Amino acid sequence: MTEVNLAVRSVTETAGLTAQPPLTLTEEHVLLLWQVTASAEKLLTAAEHDRWPAAELAALAGYAQSEVLRQVSDEEALLFPAVPAQTAAGLARDHVRLRAAAELLARAAAGEQPMSAAQLAAAVRDFVVQLERHLRNEDDLLASGRAPQDVPGTVHLGGHPHEWYPLTEGPEVDLDALPPGQAVAAAVDRLLRMRRGEQVELQSGAGLDAVWREISELSPGGYQFTVLQDGPARWRMQVIRRKGS
Repeated sequence: MTEVNLAVRSVTETAGLTAQPPLTLTEEHVLLLWQVTASAEKLLTAAEHDRWPAAELAALAGYAQSEVLRQVSDEEALLFPAVPAQTAAGLARDHVRLRAAAELLARAAAGEQPMSAAQLAAAVRDFVVQLERHLRNEDDLLASGRAPQDVPGTVHLGGHPHEWYPLTEGPEVDLDALPPGQAVAAAVDRLLRMRRGEQVELQSGAGLDAVWREISELSPGGYQFTVLQDGPARWRMQVIRRKGS
């Protein structure tokens, strides 16, 4: 069994932690690694069948860029100031390596980094194993004498909720399926990471005006909106990110 498969089994065995929004750093790390390994397994399975896993690579690279690097940034801003400088410096060096690994996947997904299927599989395995080891080490070092489960998660301190991502990926986003009170922010976050020319359909049983207003303020003229259904029981809107935005 590969180290990636072991990582998948390890995190899925503790996936019950994701039933509620993560409150501790350990719970955040479980959710993050669970989602990375699930995406990596899909890519590796496709590669084993002699198919270039373009869609699976795009999904993994997108998650790494959006969620793993967001976690890295949140930890550096919210958690590192509370630990000794030497500890923070060591973890920051690990973050630099994770950023480099995520950038490699992004370049491969964009066709800017020529790779064979075997080279891609090796890079993906390395990324997952590197991430797992780092998160485990980080749990221990940031605890600073406390139990790892006592270290608050970045979400608890104002960071980005990772449970949004799987609920907003794909061509349709149902705001009713998102956590109450977070639906608009999660939908806006999804629109901001759309590729130029990409389109998404938003759906809701309570209207979509708040999403439209916020994204229009953040990126004036950057998106095209088309109302597909205007209530009263259901609202649907097509959103396209303009190619010049």
